[in-house]
Amino acid sequence: MDRQQISRLAHADHPIAAPLDDDSVRRLLARAVPGDGARVLDLGCGGGEWLLRALTGHPRLVAEGVDISESALDHAREAADRLGVADRLTLHRADAARFAAAHRFDLVLCVGSTHAFGGLPATLAAAREHLAPGGRVLVGDGFWEREPSPEAVEMLGDLSDLPTTLGRVVADGWTPVGGHISTRGELDAYEWSWTGALAAWALDHPTDPDRAQALETATAHRNGWLRAYRDCLGFLCLVLRPTDA
Repeated sequence: MDRQQISRLAHADHPIAAPLDDDSVRRLLARAVPGDGARVLDLGCGGGEWLLRALTGHPRLVAEGVDISESALDHAREAADRLGVADRLTLHRADAARFAAAHRFDLVLCVGSTHAFGGLPATLAAAREHLAPGGRVLVGDGFWEREPSPEAVEMLGDLSDLPTTLGRVVADGWTPVGGHISTRGELDAYEWSWTGALAAWALDHPTDPDRAQALETATAHRNGWLRAYRDCLGFLCLVLRPTDA
């Protein structure tokens, strides 16, 4: 079982692949989508959940998503067909960091996928290249709420605290016009859902050859969350506009 399949199973009950509840997603999209006729790009779209919600909420919006996972893109296509928005959604199987589009976008999203670019600064640099004049970026990434343990840094990388993260974003030429810091409830709900959905799949498929791997992965993830980073990791979403645009 590869990483993409594990992610698909783990997000079965939490299709937004980030610690955000439905109300938070709705509020962020309301702040980020500049108008009903907007053109939207999601870099690292996974199953396309952000785009699907934007499309269903804005009848004239058009969207494109980029991801390396064919199974995730297939899921997005099937969901778009069910929702009746497939004619306004274009999906690309590609490395988001190397994706080149034929036009610019009014909104560029990258929530929970900054690792595809090597971190938040590189993600924002890539988003800027795709952004139309007057456009916005919706980005989501982790930060340290408290001093992390060495184990947490090893697992999640060299994040910064919240003031430092925002200071670097502003210094890089962006102005926050909206945002959301995930609550403890959102963070815990996401981790319980991730580990629980994967473990439940394993228990529901006792003869599957991937059962043991799924259980082991769920257990390792749960232990890492509870022992290494639950008390120090936060998650931040920002709606940004270029300061000098």
